Amino acid sequence: MPVVVSAHVDPGTRPGAHDHHHSVVVGHGKYQYEAVPHWGELPGGKSIGPTHGGVVVDSQDGRVYVSTDAEHSILVYEANGTFVESIAPQCRGFHAMDIGRDNRETVIYGAQLKDTLRVCKIDTEGNILMEISAETHPDLPGGWKGVTGVAVAPDGSIFCSMGYGSNLIHKFGKFGDYIKSFGGKGKPEAGKVVTRTSHGLKVDTRFDPPRLLVCDRENRRLFHTDLEGKWIGEIVTDLRRPCAVSIFGNLCAIAELEGRVTLLDKKGNILTHLGDNPNEKQWANFRVELDAIDEGLFTAPHGLSFDENGNIYVQDWNASGRMTKLKRLSQ
Repeated sequence: MPVVVSAHVDPGTRPGAHDHHHSVVVGHGKYQYEAVPHWGELPGGKSIGPTHGGVVVDSQDGRVYVSTDAEHSILVYEANGTFVESIAPQCRGFHAMDIGRDNRETVIYGAQLKDTLRVCKIDTEGNILMEISAETHPDLPGGWKGVTGVAVAPDGSIFCSMGYGSNLIHKFGKFGDYIKSFGGKGKPEAGKVVTRTSHGLKVDTRFDPPRLLVCDRENRRLFHTDLEGKWIGEIVTDLRRPCAVSIFGNLCAIAELEGRVTLLDKKGNILTHLGDNPNEKQWANFRVELDAIDEGLFTAPHGLSFDENGNIYVQDWNASGRMTKLKRLSQ
């Protein structure tokens, strides 16, 4: 039987401590998920890490793509956690990813932070189809330091954030042509697009017209702009350093670096917290040993993605590499 863990774990409790053989249920009410044991482990006990990247799921075949800083680069899994292959060694260190369709073929967009600072568009075999970098755009405002996020719009427009540098957000056309830049570094100010570590990005197609959803990590909030970079408004504040988001129906899942995943509705109301870690020493801690992490809890969620069935795949920022599948239980 699964071990049940409350969405809000009481301080001092350790449900299922270090038990990596039994599933754990997190969330409550309509939003319950089973943390699937051993999901994504590599053959022979090989480490999948370091994980400091993103997760995307192909809606066509359900395959899950996980970026790492390790030599194997991007790991490809079946939905059940079976390892398929590794791809794109030249794209090691995708800090964030998004997924789309190009002429009916699945393509992946990555913001590469390690080895080379660039945005790449690749196919599912790992071949580079397009690059946006200092070589193609040497005069990019604010320079190429610290690319952190990438998102693609329905019309093929590409957005990238420079959260470890200028904090600008750049918009490019479908074929990589530079369009504009907006934002910059600052504390929240009414009506202004400013961030402190602009991190993950997502084009939010729950709205018509679509909006750009921005993870403003160190200002601890999410906000919307339109696709021209004009301020729309804050969605939620007082988060635990949001790093990435994913959309499923009207739900939004947030990877928060300080030890939890949060679900919002379309209006920005908090529905539940998942895997909320009561051990604050593990929050945003890259060096936590895997066997020291309680099943069903997170230490440093950095990337995540829903699949077509509403399951959530979460990557912790971790030296050894950690992936968790949260299997949706309620409808």
